[in-house]
Amino acid sequence: MPVHVLLFDAGTDQEGIHSLELNGRTVVLLFEDSDDAERYAGLLEAQDFPVPTVEPLDREEMELFCGEAGYEARFVPAGFLPQSAEDRLLIAPPERNMDVTNWQEQREQQEQQQEQAGESTPDPSLEAFRRQLEGLL
Repeated sequence: MPVHVLLFDAGTDQEGIHSLELNGRTVVLLFEDSDDAERYAGLLEAQDFPVPTVEPLDREEMELFCGEAGYEARFVPAGFLPQSAEDRLLIAPPERNMDVTNWQEQREQQEQQQEQAGESTPDPSLEAFRRQLEGLL
């Protein structure tokens, strides 16, 4: 079953997926309805956030990717009605967003720190899945 996710710089080396920080968890939204994803992207743009691209991807693959990356995949069904303040973030972004102007640099710095600390490189299956996702774009 396809879901719709928000990607930044889709198809480039700096590609990233939109996520939220909720109570210490990194949450990736998986929209059932493409119109809901487009509306959310428009709300981000209205907040002067970089404009994301809405991309349809397989739900199971996205859930696997999120699990392996340490993210929580949160499915947003069509017609979703929020029941709490946290739920409202699934249909409208927070008023304040994190600065993303240098997210690529921060990621590279983290990778360098991991290498210097002797930590292993990313899981090969995760890297293969990442390349597969990039190939879809």
